[in-house]
Amino acid sequence: MDKLQSMRVFRRVVELASFAAAARDLRVSTAAASKHVAALEEALGARLLQRNTRRVSATTPGAAYYEHCVRILDEIEATEAALGRAALAPAGLLRVNVPLSFGLLHVSPLLPELLELYPELALEVSFSDRFIDLVEERVDVVIRIARSLPDSSSLAAQRLARAGHVLCASPAYLARRAAPRSPAELSQHECVTYALSSTPAEWHFEGPRGALTVEVRGRLVLSSSLAVRDAVLAGVGIGLLPKFYVCSELADGRLVPLLPGYEPQRVTISAVYARTKTLSPKVRVLVEHLRQRFSSAPWAERGQLS
Repeated sequence: MDKLQSMRVFRRVVELASFAAAARDLRVSTAAASKHVAALEEALGARLLQRNTRRVSATTPGAAYYEHCVRILDEIEATEAALGRAALAPAGLLRVNVPLSFGLLHVSPLLPELLELYPELALEVSFSDRFIDLVEERVDVVIRIARSLPDSSSLAAQRLARAGHVLCASPAYLARRAAPRSPAELSQHECVTYALSSTPAEWHFEGPRGALTVEVRGRLVLSSSLAVRDAVLAGVGIGLLPKFYVCSELADGRLVPLLPGYEPQRVTISAVYARTKTLSPKVRVLVEHLRQRFSSAPWAERGQLS
C-alpha cells in the first residue's frame, strides 16, 4: 500500500480517536483505513493502536511513530507549499478570530512580522472567547484551543501547538495553607475556577493509577483565564491554568506548581478553516507563521500527544 497514505490515515485515526471519523475525513472507507494501519503495524512489527468499543488511542510505540508521521507529513506539505509559493503569493484581506487572552498575549505580537513578510497581505483580527460560525460571520480562520475538536465534513484544522495545564498557587497562599498531597485534598482548599470551562467545578488529572476527576469549590469563579491567574497570584487560592498564561510566573517563583505526580489535561491549539481542495495562500502563510513561532515558545509541549 501507499506508505505515505497509510501514515496520513494513521495520523488522522490518532487525532480523531476513531477509524470511522478518520475515514470520513480522508474520504476513504473504514475498512480501507483499517487496512492502512494494519499494513503499517505489519511493516513495523509493532502494535500502534489500542482499540475499545468507544475510542482508539495510540500505544507507546504508536505515540512515538505518530510524532514521526506528523513531522514527515508536515515537512512534505511545507516543501510542496514552498515550491508553489512564487506562483501563489498571499495577497488580500484575511479575516481571523482568536481567543481573547491567548490572542492578545501570543498571537497579536506575531502579526507585524507576518505583514512585513507579505506586503500584499492584510489582516482583520477579532478577539473573542465565544464559539463562532466561520461562514455566518465571514471569518477565514479561527484559532481554537481545546482538548479535541469535533469532527466536521466542512471544516479542516491544522495543529499549531500543544500545551499543558499546571496546578499552582502563590507562596502567600501556601504559607497559610499546606499544599495538597493528592487531588482529593483539593476539596479542602479554596480553588479559583474558570467559568467558561466545559466543567468549571471539575478538574481532570492523569495520575499513577490512571485518569481521575475531582470536584473543586471556591468563592471566586471568573470568565477570564488572566483574571484567574491574577487571583491566584494574589493568594486567593489554587488555580488550574494553561502553561501559556503562567510560564514566566512559574519560572520566577511567583507561582508554585503543585501535585507533580498528577498531570492535568493538555490542550491543542489549532487553526480551523473551511475545507477546500486547495489551501488558500493567505491561510497557509498564517498557519505556517504561527506554527513556526509557537514551536519555540517555552510553554509549548514537544513529543507528546494531546
